Amino acid sequence: MSKHVAVLMGGWSSEREVSLRSGAACARALEGEGYRVTRVDVDRDVALTLSSLKPDVAFNALHGPMGEDGAIQGLLELLRIPYTHSGVLASALAMNKAMAKIVMANAGVPVPKGRIVNRLEAARSHALAPPYVLKPIAEGSSYGVFVIPEGQAAPPAELADSKWKFGEQLLAESFVAGRELTCAVMGDRALDVIDIRAADGGWYDYRAKYTKGGSIHVLPAEIKGNIYQQIQQLALTAHKALGCRGVSRSDFRYDDRPNGTGELVVLEVNTQPGMTETSLVPELAAHAGFSFGELVRWMVEDASCDR
Repeated sequence: MSKHVAVLMGGWSSEREVSLRSGAACARALEGEGYRVTRVDVDRDVALTLSSLKPDVAFNALHGPMGEDGAIQGLLELLRIPYTHSGVLASALAMNKAMAKIVMANAGVPVPKGRIVNRLEAARSHALAPPYVLKPIAEGSSYGVFVIPEGQAAPPAELADSKWKFGEQLLAESFVAGRELTCAVMGDRALDVIDIRAADGGWYDYRAKYTKGGSIHVLPAEIKGNIYQQIQQLALTAHKALGCRGVSRSDFRYDDRPNGTGELVVLEVNTQPGMTETSLVPELAAHAGFSFGELVRWMVEDASCDR
């Protein structure tokens, strides 16, 4: 008898729409692989829903707070439902960008220089000398992220807005110019490296990520072989240092401009990478010889408790 898979999607974070798209794509692929699938749009009663459904596996297609930060993972542990992706601790660590940087740096992974700053303090005066980046400590999909260029007189006005909803603590980091690169890890194997370029020549923001044609993906990335292998090794080191399981994706900046610094840093590790039609992990898996169906099947068969 085929396994019953509950695909967890939606939720109530700012990444709800992306999660619904990830979940729908994964659910269709899992049905194509012969699994019995129930789509679960996660709400505050998800424990009751799952207790009633009694699935064999929970496929976690949630993004952002509650789905990616250890909360839903803890609930699944309590219910003893095997689940995909990383466990409680790795999810919580990777979602908190400031804590993740400490752990990665201690494992020898290069990270950007920076500091934690209160939102209103960051609104009053520059947290670092421009150019720099301001980002929420625990959000994804580039929500609430600002790139402050050299010469900008004042911090972004949005930081002082009473409607701000991305947390009171921000991470200020030195801006590393150059390429935006990403590398996925699947189990204990680093996949290939993609060079991501926003189609309009700007930075890789929410629109570039999730709009068809919004970004150009160069796979494999056209960089020196030794740097390519270094990125793969760093992605694997970061994955292991944070205790990730299943599939993760690490994002990098690499300054290989003619007069650049040569700096290579890990920006963050995503424990719940996007699984939409424009997402990077399915593209990397396909390059490694895994169809989308084979990728989601691997995730389901890898699922467990106590991750």
